[in-house]
Amino acid sequence: MSKVSNQTVMVQRLTSSDPNFKKTLLASLSLPSADDQAIDVVVIAILAEVKSRGDEALLSYTKQFDRLSANRISDLEIKQADLEAAYRSLPSEQAKALEIAAQRVRAYHEKQKEAAGCRSWEYTEPDGTRLGQKVTPLDRVGIYVPGGKAAYPSSVLMNAIPATVAGVGEIIMAVPTPDGARNPLVLAAAYLAGVHRVFTIGGAQAVAALAYGTQTVPAVDKIVGPGNAYVAAAKRRVFGTVGIDMIAGPSEILVLCDGSTDPDWIAMDLFSQAEHDELAQSILLCPDPNFIDKVNQSIQKLLPQMPREKVIRASLQNRALLIEVSDMNEACQIANLIAAEHLEICTQEPQRWAEQIRHAGAIFMGSYTSESLGDYCAGPNHVLPTARTARFSSPLGVYDFMKRSSLIEVSEAGAQTLGPIASTLAHGEGLQAHARAAEMRLKKK
Repeated sequence: MSKVSNQTVMVQRLTSSDPNFKKTLLASLSLPSADDQAIDVVVIAILAEVKSRGDEALLSYTKQFDRLSANRISDLEIKQADLEAAYRSLPSEQAKALEIAAQRVRAYHEKQKEAAGCRSWEYTEPDGTRLGQKVTPLDRVGIYVPGGKAAYPSSVLMNAIPATVAGVGEIIMAVPTPDGARNPLVLAAAYLAGVHRVFTIGGAQAVAALAYGTQTVPAVDKIVGPGNAYVAAAKRRVFGTVGIDMIAGPSEILVLCDGSTDPDWIAMDLFSQAEHDELAQSILLCPDPNFIDKVNQSIQKLLPQMPREKVIRASLQNRALLIEVSDMNEACQIANLIAAEHLEICTQEPQRWAEQIRHAGAIFMGSYTSESLGDYCAGPNHVLPTARTARFSSPLGVYDFMKRSSLIEVSEAGAQTLGPIASTLAHGEGLQAHARAAEMRLKKK
């Protein structure tokens, strides 16, 4: 293990042949421990206050944390006419870009709905027994959208459009507006995505309002969307009362490269996640040490040109890795261990290597497929599992806004077949009422 050092940024460099490589890698993937207990204490109090005092507590916390005073929560609701006005006020280039992105996200999720088993189905057995599954959209969903400097209209599209495509009855959006400053792009995105109601509330108090409901904010069935540590802690706490999408961690990108892509492109792709925040993680896997050197040179060359240089530098120094591997097969094995949020395969045969990938939030294939295209306008959802949770979870999709109910209609003849089986198993479990319920439906011999 060594450090690549120069005047601008130091990026950690690893070699997979190092005996301690796996241990070092896993340690590097772990996030620094946060003061979760202190955050939880604050969040528990906020949740309890909003649950018991409703609008009154919500108004108080909005004044305290967002410096925004209002006499009633209805004053914090943005009307549909204002959402449309925000959209109409956008420069034509921005409006067109937002429209195209929304169209592409909607088209992708329409296809996902068809292909992902989001339809009801049933079949009939020879004796007339009918079995199946009923798929229904959720009644009401809450979308949390970060406010202030971290205002992302693309996240509004990615969270709201799948819910709309799924057929959710009502979509409620919470977006904080510190000091009353509204982001017109965010409001325009809500208009295009079909959001029904927007409240300018944020933090753990917004999560509480969506989960429990207040006199004005309706309770929802599921809460989706990213937020800070307090929002994440609140989502953990209300899970069970409502569903949640995931607990999102800092953004991640993993690039697999065979040396055939312009190193400047690779460096900028690493920057694209590093610029999110100081804890974002950018990793390169490559079998060519000379190419890794070129990427590092590109990092040093391009970094001073970046408006968010300070954040990128901190992220790269804190958590970035340049890893030399023996070959592309090993690169794929390590990629499956990392299970990154975003995985770029910048090689001459990207689909060949993609076949070996089992764990990744999204897979970007080919040198022309920058991760940023997926963030904004390719179509697939950019709400992805982080912190290695891609080993067992998936991107946000239409299926997250739908639920399934089993359908069982047993015919008289079917009851004669299934009854004795159920009775035998129920007696074996010592549940006599279960057994009797099945036996009573058997014909007397």
